[in-house]
Amino acid sequence: MNGPAFPADLLRDVAKRRTFAIISHPDAGKTTLTEKLLLFGGAIQLAGTVKARKSSRHATSDWMEVEKQRGISVTSSVMQFDYLGHTINLLDTPGHQDFSEDTYRVLTAVDAAVMVIDAAKGVEEQTIKLLEVCRLRATPIITFVNKMDREVREPIALLEEIEAVLRIDCAPVTWPIGMGKAFRGVFDLIHDRLIRFTPGEERRSSESERIEGLGHARLDALFPDEMGIVRRDVNLVRGASHPFDLPEFLAGRQTPVFFGSGINNFGVQEILRALVEWAPPPQPRDGSVRVVHPAEAPFSGFVFKIQANMDPRHRDRIAFFRVCSGRYTPAMKVRHLRIAREMKLGNVLTFMANERVASENAVAGDIIGIHNHGQLQIGDTLTEGEALAYRGIPYFAPELFRVARPRDPFKSKQLQKGLQELGEEGAIQVFETAQGKTLLLGAVGQLQFEVVADRLAREYKADALYDPASISTARWLVFPDDMTRRNFEREQAASMATDVDGNPVFLATNKYNLQVTIDRWPKVAFHATREHGQRVTQG
Repeated sequence: MNGPAFPADLLRDVAKRRTFAIISHPDAGKTTLTEKLLLFGGAIQLAGTVKARKSSRHATSDWMEVEKQRGISVTSSVMQFDYLGHTINLLDTPGHQDFSEDTYRVLTAVDAAVMVIDAAKGVEEQTIKLLEVCRLRATPIITFVNKMDREVREPIALLEEIEAVLRIDCAPVTWPIGMGKAFRGVFDLIHDRLIRFTPGEERRSSESERIEGLGHARLDALFPDEMGIVRRDVNLVRGASHPFDLPEFLAGRQTPVFFGSGINNFGVQEILRALVEWAPPPQPRDGSVRVVHPAEAPFSGFVFKIQANMDPRHRDRIAFFRVCSGRYTPAMKVRHLRIAREMKLGNVLTFMANERVASENAVAGDIIGIHNHGQLQIGDTLTEGEALAYRGIPYFAPELFRVARPRDPFKSKQLQKGLQELGEEGAIQVFETAQGKTLLLGAVGQLQFEVVADRLAREYKADALYDPASISTARWLVFPDDMTRRNFEREQAASMATDVDGNPVFLATNKYNLQVTIDRWPKVAFHATREHGQRVTQG
């Protein structure tokens, strides 16, 4: 390798890391697949079934009360486990489109993604959006076509749709034997063998039958009704589709495709093996001043998520931190670059499936949890001294607004504290108007309001009223100088607010109002996005 020499132990440990997110449209089976990956990875012994919401067991990655009630994932969970000599960091993401901002942040912290497609519905709207985000970073994508145990669309038609709609080449690696009640297993096109599974909805299945060769007579004895169609389709696919090409996959231009059924354990081990064998280890990252190699000795990384009250008994706030270089050791001291202050990393956590344990060692690719008492924000970079800045995913201008006021006036402090913390966490955007100091909530989806109202009442004992606000959108402002800022704020006082980081924000009542203001103030920049932790007060 050209360039500087890296510590041998770091090179070895980084090479063993695989950090990936699971992305999909709601209800495609993402949380179920997460459970089964943990099950086959040995991280848990019994998977929680997502359907059985009346039982006491829920999906390991869904810890928030509202998720357990609704059966949806609205937070991002991190789970680490070992598999085939590798350390796997699995990041589950919110499936609901109202929480897409949280998913965008998570995608900055991973090196690959598993895309789950519902075999009955094909490519859906949220999948299209998420793949676009992955494409911006050229993230390698593994595709899992799920729910083959149901009556679904023809596999070849699904591949054609993925290629046409998502504009990514498909390289089928396994091929389904039947579908619905006649779903029998998958044929491995690379190793030319059949893998037969015994369905087991909850417990791990260890039975599989391997029969070498598509022409084997045993296949006709096992599946007399299906094999004619399977051989025809496989021959067609081998002739028409792209063979798997590792460099094309790593460049984000080709996706290996696996068929299966997460709930029945079909195809899950193949996904794990693909992650270990094909997905990239942690890659060099842009630290603004230079590119940082993951096996460099100096420790560095960034906060991509903050979660309040993961443990309601302790009212804790955890900053999720992606290690980008070096090695974490207990009680080490780092430089917090945004506030230019040294801080000690004590009691750092590793997320082991459904439990949190003290972290003794973490390298690039690992996700650690740092207890946060308000000093850390999304986008913050921590290093051992060097002035790096890892680029974050932006906040997007919300288009839905509510005015929050406490039902009980004596609970206004609880409401303010709760909104401040949930705003810093990124669960919702919070603005304070310049006139009247009114608290405004901004969201990209209606469900965000419902979840925040639930959490404020449950976690902060702040029962509030949420009135519609006559605002259509917001813009972050950058002023060329202090004089322009003062003049603008004086003229537009009724439309001014600040966000949780103190940045000036213009609240527009409608698109016409926004355009007129932009035309009237050509020297002021109106931004529809801002980067996490970024101060945008002056250009």
